[in-house]
Amino acid sequence: MNDPNRDFNEVIHTIRKDDSRYARGAYYFLRQALDFSIKEMSKQGTLEQTNHLSGQQLLEGIRLYALEQYGPMTRSVLEYWGITSCRDFGNIVFNLVACRVLGKTDQDSPEDFNTGYDFKIAFEAPYLPSIKPTIKRPRLR
Repeated sequence: MNDPNRDFNEVIHTIRKDDSRYARGAYYFLRQALDFSIKEMSKQGTLEQTNHLSGQQLLEGIRLYALEQYGPMTRSVLEYWGITSCRDFGNIVFNLVACRVLGKTDQDSPEDFNTGYDFKIAFEAPYLPSIKPTIKRPRLR
């Protein structure tokens, strides 16, 4: 029987021989985030019949999935894997495209991931208090 995880392990090993910028976990995370994105968009009725996602659609799915999985630790986890910007997600996607794990259209390019979100806003802001607490100071008499 063919084990898809074993094949994916081999693909990641091959990719990382040539491009070691991203940890193994980054590739597994991206694959899971892609599956999550497709399911969510399918539920919403916004998925193309080809199951193709644009770079921006995938970035939004990655953001939602990451927050769901890692909460306030999301940014730290991504940085641990070597991911510090949306462009890094594009690099990972196109490493997988080059190995024929993922497909692309003629219009898709790594630059699609350049205009994503700021990581601090996307992954930290949801956990910041919306109103700063006021500190009552005792009145001097």
